[in-house]
Amino acid sequence: MYKDIHREITPLAPEDSFLVFDRMKDDFDFPIHFHPEFELNFVLNGKGVRRVIGDSMEEIGDIELVLVGPNLQHGWELHNCTQTKIHEVTIQFHNDLFDAKLLGRRIMKPIKDMFERSTHGILFSRKISEEIKPKILRLSKIDSIDYFMELISILHDLANSRNQRLLSTYTSNNKNFENSDKIKIIYEYIQENYQNKISLSEISNLVNMSPVSFNRFIKKRTGKTFIEYVNDTRIGYAARWLIEKEFSIAEIAFKCGFNNIANFNRVFKKNKNCTPSQYRDEFSGIKRVL
Repeated sequence: MYKDIHREITPLAPEDSFLVFDRMKDDFDFPIHFHPEFELNFVLNGKGVRRVIGDSMEEIGDIELVLVGPNLQHGWELHNCTQTKIHEVTIQFHNDLFDAKLLGRRIMKPIKDMFERSTHGILFSRKISEEIKPKILRLSKIDSIDYFMELISILHDLANSRNQRLLSTYTSNNKNFENSDKIKIIYEYIQENYQNKISLSEISNLVNMSPVSFNRFIKKRTGKTFIEYVNDTRIGYAARWLIEKEFSIAEIAFKCGFNNIANFNRVFKKNKNCTPSQYRDEFSGIKRVL
């Protein structure tokens, strides 16, 4: 259905537990994408928006709640929606936040089973969406361990709810990039060195490949050139710092490895479809556990 599907580099760092985007918007302009993190997406006042999950494409009502499993392509498009104040809350968390031993406990079985079904995308009933709404809207306003416990409470309620519907007839065929030893080495190296200049020859030598072969490899696995992949990582860190830190935009640009503020602004706008200052204003409702 969609040929141009992006592999999103989320702002969720390895040491984070999960993050919440809580914002009002009048458009959905992020392209169809996938990522290895779980995503719980709640949309209020979005009647007429089109939801794309795998091979499922449907127009939504005025309230909906969907759990998207790792690497399943997904996205929301304005489509026939005429509302100007759509409330969207997106919760992203690592696919290993709850390890196998924890999920193997009897009390966690409903959540484990729900995670397994989420590889198709799960649409929850209107009834549970209404019931869970206060918890989701409160999530970005609480702190410390209460924040984490509330997420578990939400997942428990959803896992035990009735009338769940699987959306996509197929599961993701986008391999988790961390399953490849070479990609894992590349990912970890860039995470440690994104603030510095990283040459193509330097990174290709790291995995014993020629620069030409390496660029072909990274393009096939991520859909991006090496430079685009590095810049996505840098922009991911820039995005979280714009929200969390009091640094100026110029300071953030240099801390993320951009030596030219104009280039930073250009790459950021291409990646996020808005300027850094607009992003800082739009996502002021984000909350993150470190």
